Formats: sequence, structure tokens, C-alpha cells
Amino acid sequence: MIRVAGLKIPVDGNKTQLEQALLKKLGISGQELLDFKIYKQSVDARKAGIIYFVYTVDVKLAKEDAILKKLRNNRDVSVSPRMVYEYVKTGQNILTHRPVIAGTGPAGLFAGLLLGKMGYRPLLLERGGDVDTRIAAVKKFWETGKLDPECNVQFGEGGAGTFSDGKLTTLIKDVRCRKVLEVLIEAGAPEEIIYSYKPHIGTDKLRTVVKNIRRQITELGGEIRFGTKVTDLVIKDGRITGVTVNNNEVLDVNVLVLALGHSARDTFEMLLARGVEITPKAFSIGVRIEHPQEQVNLTQYKELAGHKNLGAADYKLAYHASNGRSAYTFCMCPGGVVVAAASEEGCVVTNGMSEYARDAENANSALLVGVSPRDFPSDHPLAGVEFQRKWESKAFHLGGGNYCAPAQLVGDFLADRPSVRLGAVKPSYKKAVQLSELKRCLPDYVIETLREAIPALDKKMRGFARPDAVMTGVETRSSSPIRIIRDENFETRIKGLYPAGEGAGYAGGIVSAAVDGIKVAEAIAKIYAPFS
Repeated sequence: MIRVAGLKIPVDGNKTQLEQALLKKLGISGQELLDFKIYKQSVDARKAGIIYFVYTVDVKLAKEDAILKKLRNNRDVSVSPRMVYEYVKTGQNILTHRPVIAGTGPAGLFAGLLLGKMGYRPLLLERGGDVDTRIAAVKKFWETGKLDPECNVQFGEGGAGTFSDGKLTTLIKDVRCRKVLEVLIEAGAPEEIIYSYKPHIGTDKLRTVVKNIRRQITELGGEIRFGTKVTDLVIKDGRITGVTVNNNEVLDVNVLVLALGHSARDTFEMLLARGVEITPKAFSIGVRIEHPQEQVNLTQYKELAGHKNLGAADYKLAYHASNGRSAYTFCMCPGGVVVAAASEEGCVVTNGMSEYARDAENANSALLVGVSPRDFPSDHPLAGVEFQRKWESKAFHLGGGNYCAPAQLVGDFLADRPSVRLGAVKPSYKKAVQLSELKRCLPDYVIETLREAIPALDKKMRGFARPDAVMTGVETRSSSPIRIIRDENFETRIKGLYPAGEGAGYAGGIVSAAVDGIKVAEAIAKIYAPFS
């Protein structure tokens, strides 16, 4: 097949227009075109009042060699690279017990699915509940403030991403990324994620996708146990030989994948006590900022705002402050809501969530400032965890001690005065917000950076510094505060122990975490024969 890039059609164009643009670029007739599939879609909105979709397509032609020769100097035309995922050749070492995977976020699910497809019949352990149980627990928390520390926005089937926008963007370049998207589509995700310039599933569709992946794993001979937390390790002669679950049951293991997620703080403590090497890692903290989605649409798309083919507009902004720190938007949720995402009692944590339609009134995004181990209170491996807890606890008390979140209007924040009343922008955070001063629940340097950044970001996207836009604190779970050290074979110095995904410090999002889970499964398969 041939890959053809740079095909531009109007935003209200159709597949016929795309085909005509393709024929024109290749200089061929319709009879020579056997088939084509969209590989990638992007948006060109650089000219005011004119927005184009720009496509890259893979084409099957009657005379491909002749076309490649004729257009050999055209950088938009090339041979399509091979995109088929190839399973690794399995090793010969004998497993006396099936592989065990702790965690059912993207890393754990994809490690389990790959091992299942290769005949290993893995056992997946999840401290939280299945999707439906989890939805009920989260709803109860948002409505009543009664938190289940084991089943919440952070813990349960699908991981933290289950209550998110379901974004599938990633900066990594790996053929496994396409494998991840193909699996998600097979499990019920929208087909356009395979080529969309900013693919997302939405929390509503993602829940069904997660359940379907679980079903695939069990049909392949795997097993998933919910309400089952790894509480200790059994180690003999430098090798993992067992895990204790729920403090009362010991499972024999040869191989344990740690796909814990970035909020498994109690498990991090246990691992450290058992001699697993952990180092602190940089992450970011800040707030969620909300604007009317209609305003964002108008700013980004001008007179084409609301066009059915464009959907809800998003943004991605960054600013380097004079104090040497950077502020940036992260995990922007068009047409979404701000959610209570605590996993420990006495802490307030925010995150963003959108359904597939992205049709809620507000847009929200994390507005974050980077922090590193030099900002932490000590050089302890878990100092980043204590740093997070400190600010989450302050936010809890500032919000009134009942999981309401502290909030402040942008105009008041910039003027260094407490907010006393809301404007036109209504906060979406559930349970509720308590107007206050965010400087009381964030470090001084974060406040300083954000006060400099917001007016500068307004110059990049007008309306960002809207005075009645709402800032809700605090967002502390942008990524894991630790890294579990592993070698080039994905193992810790304790043999048979494989850290994976975002919680272990090796990913940042659904796709990259899933890819890391696949890599770890491959590493295990290269050593061991399928479990029989």
C-alpha cells in the first residue's frame, strides 16, 4: 500500500471530496484506485474563518510501483509502513503458577489481555470493585461525602482513566499504540479513534470498553478478582515466591506485575519495606480551571463554532515564568465536569471528566506547575507522596472538611483577594465548592507562577483570564510521585517482580500505560513458556 499525506478538504466536506483530493494528488483516475483507509486526521485552523481537515490515507492501487516511481520526489507519498503487531516468541522456562497482575488499569488490563492471548491464563487482582460497583461507590461519595478508600475514582476496574475524558493522545511512537487502539475498538470504542487527531472515548463509553476487555481475558482462561488488595510480598533468595492479599491469604507466584496506579500509596509503603527500590519523581500540582464551553468554541473556531463536524473545542497552553518554573494546561476536558477524586480520607483531590458527546456546559482543564524532588520535604523515596498529602489535606480543611473543594474566581485570584460570590460561570465540581483563597492550599511558588501565567495564557487564547472563570483546588495526581526501579528486562532487583504503567513511573496516560503493560507482558513471555 501507499501512504499519502497532506490531503486537505473543507470542514464540511465528505468522503467523496477526500477521494477526489487523493486522485488529484496521485494524478490517477478513479479506476486505478482500489481502496483507501484514513490513517490520520488533523485540523488546520490557522486562517480566520477557514478550517480544513487534513488527512493522511493508506491507498491500495492497481499499479503502486509505477505511482511510487512517478512521485518519488513527493514527500507526501511513500510506502505504507507495516503496522501489524507481532507477538514475541515465547521462552522455555517453566511457570509453576500462572502470572499474577496487581491492578486493572490500562497497564494491568493490557498485560493481562496479551498474556491471555498467548495462553498464560493470568490472574488479575484489583483492590477496588468492578465498573458497576465502582460507579455506585463514586456516586455515593459525590452525593454524600462518604468515601470508600478501596473503591473510588482512583481504585477499581479500569483505573483512574475510567473517570476521565478517556483521552488517547500520546507522545510516544510505537507500533504497540496502534495495537492498543485496535483492541479498544474491538471492545466497543468509536472507530474514529484509530485516526482522529485528538482521539477520546469518554467516560461513558470507556466503562463498557473496560468490561468487554475483562470479558475477553476471562474467555481466554484468565481470572479477575475484585476487592483483592496485595498487602505483602513473600521473597526468598532474591525472588518473589508469593503475595499476601487482604492481609489473610497467600498466593504462590513466580511472576508478579505491579500495575498499581499512581495513588496506591499504602502499597508503595509496603514495597519499600520489602526492599523494592523506589525513587521520588517529578510531577505537577495546581487547580482545575473552568470556562463556558461556548466561549472556548468561539475563541478557537470563530464563526464556525458549533459546526457539527468540529465538536467541542479544546486547547493546550504553556508558559515559562520568570521564576524558572512552567505552568501548563493538562488533561483538558471539553464539555466536561470537575470531579472529586480523593482516595484517602481527609484529602480533597480534583480531576476532570467528559462523556463521549462532550456536551456539558463548561470546559475544564488542569492548570499545573511542575514540582520536583528538590521541592519535597525530604529525600525519602516517598517524600512526593507526603508532599501531595500536605496540600490535599489543606484543601480538605479549606473546603470545610466535608470534601467540598476550595474555589476562587480568576479575577479575585489575580487581585489576591478572597472570592465571596460566583459570577456567570457555575462550578461543576461535585460535591460542591467553598469560595476561598487558593493560596492557602498551594505552595507560594505555585501561586506566584499561576498569577504570572494566567494573563500570559490569555494572550494566547482570549478569555482564559476571564474574571469569573472558576479555579478549583487542588489537582495533585497529574502523574505518579515515585518510580519503581526496573532493569532493561523490566524486572526489579527482586526477580519475578515487574513494575508497569503510570503508577510505577513509566507512563502518562491511557495509551502509554497500556503500551507499557504490553511491553512487560512481552518481557515475561520471552522468558517463560505459556502456563499449562
